[in-house]
Amino acid sequence: MFYRPDRKTGAGHGLPHNPFNAIVTPRPIGWISTRGSDGSDNLAPYSFFNAVSYFPPQVMFASTGAKPDRDGTKDSVANIRQTGVFAVNVVSHALRDAMNQSSGPWEKETDEFDLTGLDKAQCETIDCGFVAACPATLECRMTQIVTLEGEHNLMVLGEVTGIRLSDDCIKDGIFDVLSFNPVSRLGYRDFATVTEVYSLKRPGET
Repeated sequence: MFYRPDRKTGAGHGLPHNPFNAIVTPRPIGWISTRGSDGSDNLAPYSFFNAVSYFPPQVMFASTGAKPDRDGTKDSVANIRQTGVFAVNVVSHALRDAMNQSSGPWEKETDEFDLTGLDKAQCETIDCGFVAACPATLECRMTQIVTLEGEHNLMVLGEVTGIRLSDDCIKDGIFDVLSFNPVSRLGYRDFATVTEVYSLKRPGET
């Protein structure tokens, strides 16, 4: 089949559900923790997330909706606008339910760390909390917030200023994803857990 997606609704496919985000899969989940200028903490997952460069290390995530109490965006972006920092928490299989619980449309006063029962720790290079049980956390300084086409579509870019790895996940000098089994987002309401890896050499490598 072929279809031209409507720019506002994504319609045109004739299917029961929009297939777009089922095509671009799997997508890593950026579990973004932020702190507002009033000291309130927020934690929310974003599957439009990825690393974008090595030197300096940089990441991005995109927010594609809005809450009525957040001036055309969501809590994460609103907090980042105020403070200029955020942390990315890596979601392990063991934390999948807490991640999902934190995705709800909670009031801006809600601290998702408390809501989910997660232990909160303090970042070192930025004034922000992070999920203590996560296998890895990236502490980030926001560099740009880019307005994308479409209503409420914003992309946040950040430079990584600190990286925290769980010692239990470092095996023979390598950050071993099979020690915590990262969770990724698929289409619809589907997720996947990494349970197997393999390596491919690039052309010319011996």
